[in-house]
Amino acid sequence: MNSTRQRTSSPIQPGEIITYKNVDLLRRFITDQGKILPRRLTGVTAKEQRQLAKSIKQARILGFLQFLYKE
Repeated sequence: MNSTRQRTSSPIQPGEIITYKNVDLLRRFITDQGKILPRRLTGVTAKEQRQLAKSIKQARILGFLQFLYKE
Protein backbone atom coordinates (compact mmCIF):
# COMPACT_ATOMS: atom_id res chain seq x y z
CA MET A 1 0.00 0.00 0.00
CA ASN A 2 3.01 2.27 0.16
CA SER A 3 3.06 4.12 -3.13
CA THR A 4 5.84 6.38 -4.24
CA ARG A 5 5.37 9.33 -6.54
CA GLN A 6 7.61 9.60 -9.52
CA ARG A 7 9.38 12.89 -9.92
CA THR A 8 8.66 14.71 -13.12
CA SER A 9 10.84 17.40 -14.52
CA SER A 10 9.74 20.96 -13.96
CA PRO A 11 8.17 22.72 -16.95
CA ILE A 12 10.49 25.63 -16.22
CA GLN A 13 13.93 25.09 -17.72
CA PRO A 14 16.96 25.62 -15.43
CA GLY A 15 18.09 28.70 -17.37
CA GLU A 16 14.70 30.44 -17.31
CA ILE A 17 14.23 33.20 -14.78
CA ILE A 18 10.80 33.79 -13.26
CA THR A 19 10.28 37.54 -13.46
CA TYR A 20 7.45 39.89 -14.38
CA LYS A 21 9.34 40.85 -17.56
CA ASN A 22 9.31 37.28 -18.92
CA VAL A 23 5.74 37.46 -20.26
CA ASP A 24 6.07 34.43 -22.56
CA LEU A 25 6.91 32.23 -19.58
CA LEU A 26 4.10 33.67 -17.45
CA ARG A 27 1.47 33.13 -20.16
CA ARG A 28 2.12 29.38 -20.03
CA PHE A 29 0.81 29.35 -16.46
CA ILE A 30 -2.45 31.29 -16.88
CA THR A 31 -5.74 30.18 -18.42
CA ASP A 32 -7.50 31.76 -21.38
CA GLN A 33 -9.55 33.76 -18.88
CA GLY A 34 -6.43 35.03 -17.11
CA LYS A 35 -6.56 32.82 -14.02
CA ILE A 36 -3.36 31.43 -12.52
CA LEU A 37 -3.17 27.66 -13.02
CA PRO A 38 -2.77 25.52 -9.88
CA ARG A 39 0.39 23.63 -9.07
CA ARG A 40 -1.17 20.22 -9.52
CA LEU A 41 -1.88 20.99 -13.19
CA THR A 42 1.39 22.69 -14.09
CA GLY A 43 3.83 20.46 -12.22
CA VAL A 44 5.95 23.25 -10.76
CA THR A 45 7.43 23.17 -7.28
CA ALA A 46 5.92 25.13 -4.39
CA LYS A 47 8.72 27.68 -4.54
CA GLU A 48 8.27 28.15 -8.29
CA GLN A 49 4.50 28.49 -7.86
CA ARG A 50 4.97 31.30 -5.32
CA GLN A 51 7.41 33.07 -7.64
CA LEU A 52 5.05 32.64 -10.60
CA ALA A 53 2.04 33.99 -8.72
CA LYS A 54 3.99 36.99 -7.49
CA SER A 55 5.41 37.71 -10.96
CA ILE A 56 2.03 37.32 -12.69
CA LYS A 57 0.39 39.72 -10.25
CA GLN A 58 3.22 42.21 -10.67
CA ALA A 59 3.02 41.95 -14.48
CA ARG A 60 -0.73 42.62 -14.32
CA ILE A 61 -0.23 45.74 -12.22
CA LEU A 62 2.47 47.07 -14.54
CA GLY A 63 0.36 46.36 -17.63
CA PHE A 64 2.39 43.53 -19.17
CA LEU A 65 -0.54 41.11 -18.71
CA GLN A 66 -4.27 41.77 -18.75
CA PHE A 67 -6.38 41.18 -15.66
CA LEU A 68 -9.27 39.70 -17.66
CA TYR A 69 -9.37 38.23 -21.13
CA LYS A 70 -12.70 38.85 -22.84
CA GLU A 71 -14.05 36.43 -25.40
